[in-house]
Amino acid sequence: MTYHRARGFTLIEVLAALVIVALGMMGVIQAVTQTARNGTYLREKTLAHWIALNLVTERRLAPSPPEVSESSDEIEYAGRRWRWTMRVTQTAVESLRRMDVSVREADAPDGSSLATVTGFYGSAIGASGGGALAWAGTAGPGGSDTDGGADGGKQTDSGDGDQNEPTQPQPTSPDAPEAPAPEPEATE
Repeated sequence: MTYHRARGFTLIEVLAALVIVALGMMGVIQAVTQTARNGTYLREKTLAHWIALNLVTERRLAPSPPEVSESSDEIEYAGRRWRWTMRVTQTAVESLRRMDVSVREADAPDGSSLATVTGFYGSAIGASGGGALAWAGTAGPGGSDTDGGADGGKQTDSGDGDQNEPTQPQPTSPDAPEAPAPEPEATE
């Protein structure tokens, strides 16, 4: 009698294969969990950013500038409670204020934030199409004038400079007519 040995996997081989498959599946599950966690974080960060942008926009559309102070409140947005903090500071330009808004979840610890947005409120308004504005400012780094030059904020022409040097434009009001453009010099 001859015995034929059955062909197949031994119990040890099957167990080793199951361990390898289980380790691979654990890695896949961790990757999917991390992706879902990142998606949730990005959703919360986007909502916090929208809240901050909405607050800055509301203040910029107000008829009067925001007070230089710090304020905070809670709001409900997208079915959740959020806490925002706005710090308004005066800039070196008198008619310009800086607004820093940070937003976090209402139950998050103080000092943490999901998003921070900076915006500005200014009262200087220019003519449509652009042009120079007459900003009222405080002393710049070099002195007490508004444009930072040594001439006290006045644009002067010394008359002895090179004719090819560019000149600084004079600040104009939005109602002032535009000066005609200089004609190009002919070269021979």
